[in-house]
Amino acid sequence: MKRILIILAICIITSCKENPKKEEALQASEVNYGPAKVTLTETDGKFQLLVNNEDFYIKGAGLEFGNIAELAKHKANSFRTWRTDNGERSALEVLDEAQENGLMVTMGIEVGRERHGFDYDDPIMVEKQLLSIKKEVMALKDHPALLIWGIGNELNLHYENPKVWDAVNQISIMIHELDPNHLTTTSLAGLAQKEVSYIKERCEDLDILSVQMYGDLPQVPALIRKFGWDGPYMVTEWGATGHWEVPTTTWGAPIEQNSTVKAANYLQRHETGIASDKEQCIGSYVFLWGNKQERTPTWYGIFLEDGQETESVDVMHYIWNGEWPENRTPKIIEFELNGKTASDNVVLEMGEQYLSSISMMDHEEDTLNYTWEIMPESTDLKDGGDEEERPGAVAGLIVEQQDNTVKFKAPTQGKYRLFVYVGDGHNHSAAANIPFMVK
Repeated sequence: MKRILIILAICIITSCKENPKKEEALQASEVNYGPAKVTLTETDGKFQLLVNNEDFYIKGAGLEFGNIAELAKHKANSFRTWRTDNGERSALEVLDEAQENGLMVTMGIEVGRERHGFDYDDPIMVEKQLLSIKKEVMALKDHPALLIWGIGNELNLHYENPKVWDAVNQISIMIHELDPNHLTTTSLAGLAQKEVSYIKERCEDLDILSVQMYGDLPQVPALIRKFGWDGPYMVTEWGATGHWEVPTTTWGAPIEQNSTVKAANYLQRHETGIASDKEQCIGSYVFLWGNKQERTPTWYGIFLEDGQETESVDVMHYIWNGEWPENRTPKIIEFELNGKTASDNVVLEMGEQYLSSISMMDHEEDTLNYTWEIMPESTDLKDGGDEEERPGAVAGLIVEQQDNTVKFKAPTQGKYRLFVYVGDGHNHSAAANIPFMVK
């Protein structure tokens, strides 16, 4: 066996001498499949993220099950995950696909949450978690697509025990001992003085602070300074106005903004809450490159359930490229049910028929197609992005549909939403819904 290996090595060396291009390819392969060296520099209070000594400003998206190749096509350079095993693909498979598409990954590490029953006063539980995370780090630390380790997600949501931050720091120390090539962070839900103080006092080993803000995103640069964080930070979730931030109907249904209003907010919030801070902010991950049920199936994903791109994808393309995509998503001008908007507390009578209409504009004047759906108001309500069950659509209610107008029969007593999806035939769709009550 030893003789065979020696002969094989001699053959490779000889072949490379005869073929310089093959030698270059082998050298490139060695470079491509070693770990990236990720560092931070500071010059007069301005922080810069470097990957292999080259500037790397994060232009990314949160991506659990979304389309990685599509993200690369829109010229993002990174994405983040929430855990090393999402139940569908391993972290290694995710990193491999990222590498194939030229993207870097902030790899999420699942860390126990107090609201899910994790007890940070239990040293055995804390040690067991540390050892489990060590195995994850050892398995992935040398992958070339790895950028940053994300230690936990929103550990400050509904918590009381500050020892969680001691555990985060311990995990960060362990990571740096095993992996000298990558940085560490943890993501906060919102931004408050208490958590910033805890992290400064108890998490000195962390390299970066990460913040997750939605409607209040424009306040982040000012709050960072107000609360005394003088290091680098990134925004690891931002996007549509949160369901906890919007007005509600008289029966408590949060009023979701339509896809056109959301897109305008994405652009304005990015400019004021992220791009405006050129000193401490090292980039961001928009939420969500994909689709999920959270209050509704359209609230946070910038793709629809069938993979159609919404107008917010257009905005991200503009942010990442400095120009709009060649074909853009239809815009919503006005959407009414029984002559009222979503803010008008629409109440219908069971069994009666009602009209709804939507007015649209398309930049390229593409032929538009309309899909209508009625579903009950969601009752499986969770916090912090925990998995929710999507309500099923109510069948048999549509009486007549003519393009942008629909007539339907009000269902039985209860709380519902009327959804409309408007596609342009080029994988782009607008989306909106109106909550209504049936008496």
